[in-house]
Amino acid sequence: MPLLAWIIAATLVGGVLSVVAAAAFALSARPSQVSLLISYAIGTLLGAAFLEILPHAFELSASAERVSATVLVGILLFFVLEKLMLWRHHHEEPDEDQHDQRDHGRIATMVIVGDTFHNCVDGVIIAGAFLVSVELGIITALAIITHEVPQEVGDFLVLLHSGYSKVRAFAFNILSSVAMFVGGVLAYYGLQTVHQWVPLLLGIAAASMIYVSVADLIPGLHQRRELGATMQQVLLILAGIATIWVVGSLAHSIATL
Repeated sequence: MPLLAWIIAATLVGGVLSVVAAAAFALSARPSQVSLLISYAIGTLLGAAFLEILPHAFELSASAERVSATVLVGILLFFVLEKLMLWRHHHEEPDEDQHDQRDHGRIATMVIVGDTFHNCVDGVIIAGAFLVSVELGIITALAIITHEVPQEVGDFLVLLHSGYSKVRAFAFNILSSVAMFVGGVLAYYGLQTVHQWVPLLLGIAAASMIYVSVADLIPGLHQRRELGATMQQVLLILAGIATIWVVGSLAHSIATL
């Protein structure tokens, strides 16, 4: 299958699938189930960053220090952007007692705009990974999809809380997911002429996954301090890492046939 077809399929399926799964989950899930999904997503993000993306970035780059510096700069950049409310939005549903209707509307707008930008960047990351290898592209797309589901659940809950109907909230989330396809296609044509940027792009991708895991998702797990919950979270994180390892092994086997 042509490389562009892989990118189109991964971005379209990834974006739409994450929104559909999140919508179904948000309408029926209990808070405890959302935390389970987040634990698994942490595992897939960390597994993809450390087992797949960074090894490929080091392999393709002539300077390991340059890749490491890119990861460090990326983490700092995402911290600043999150502080400015341009990169990340909060994963939790706002408290009804602390926000009036105007705040709800502002938060909903921020969610839509921020999610659109984030999806576009995800599309660029997926395209960059596929330009390295189909195996890495599949791994990266899987990690992004598993992360997008809990994020989209939060988005859906925020929009519903802000007064959006279920149909309207779903429509806005679908529209924002199209940005993943746009980012992937644009990156495919742009990155073909700048292959030297691929290791740096992979470093930024790893930085984003590490930052989201450590800064956004893991702190929420500490709200449940009991031993049973902790063991459950650890097992699910390990399950996410194992998923990346298994899929990576299978993808590598298929690529070498």
